Amino acid sequence: MDNKHIEQKIVETLKVNYMPYAMSVIVSRAIPEIDGLKPSHRKLLYTMYKMGLLRGQKTKSANVVGQTMKLNPHGDMAIYETMVRLTTGNMALLHPIVESKGNFGRVYSRDMRFAAPRYTEVKLAQISEELFRDIEKDTVDFMDNYDGTMKEPILLPSVFPNILVNPNQGIAVGMASNFCSFNLREICKATIAYIKNDEIDLMSYLKAPDFSTGGQLILNEQDKRKIYATGRGSFKVRGKYRYDKKNGCIDVYEIPYTTSSEAIIEAVAGIIKAGKMREITDVRDETDLE
Repeated sequence: MDNKHIEQKIVETLKVNYMPYAMSVIVSRAIPEIDGLKPSHRKLLYTMYKMGLLRGQKTKSANVVGQTMKLNPHGDMAIYETMVRLTTGNMALLHPIVESKGNFGRVYSRDMRFAAPRYTEVKLAQISEELFRDIEKDTVDFMDNYDGTMKEPILLPSVFPNILVNPNQGIAVGMASNFCSFNLREICKATIAYIKNDEIDLMSYLKAPDFSTGGQLILNEQDKRKIYATGRGSFKVRGKYRYDKKNGCIDVYEIPYTTSSEAIIEAVAGIIKAGKMREITDVRDETDLE
């Protein structure tokens, strides 16, 4: 053995080098905590809170991104992309946390890109007040930021189950999570009822998940009960459409959350080119930005 190489069993190598990395990704990056936020979300929102954007006027997104880098050193565009998903403009969340002005793209569009942070403006949405309620009263623990110059909350003291209200997906090392979104009013009613009696029939309060892009769930009651009981499972979502007899067209007005209008158009165009459906002469996206 020369001086440049050290022989080591692969098991030991994984324990010493890979396990710390895996735990860091699981705990500090990819998986949301009980407040429904990943660390990158929490750092961004707390920065906006400290900037006075809960009740103040909107500010340029670039300003927020710059301030957030005091807590999150992973780069300005990574922070901005995190912000985009939380905004009212992007429509990714059923109950958006950030109120926005300008072009933030659309969750249902693959090609509609968001504008640069120097053009867009943001502030915290009204619902964010419930995420930060009583945070100044030592309701949560704080920790040092990456260079020890600031304190940041380990969790936000959300007074409602945000983890069930907005969708969240994370893929870590050997672990993944995927949360559906539910209607805020139904979640709050179910939570109150469960606190009073933990043997309630949850399905009588939460009929089904709810998505910002709409769509129709294909899920029977038996499978739904299994998902509610175990927290594991999957279901299909299909779009909604109506027939415009006057103009002779099929109007698709809601699409599944995980797809895009461009993907649907390409799929229909492929069917037409294959000669499987000759009655369709044109397919296009006429979605209004409003």
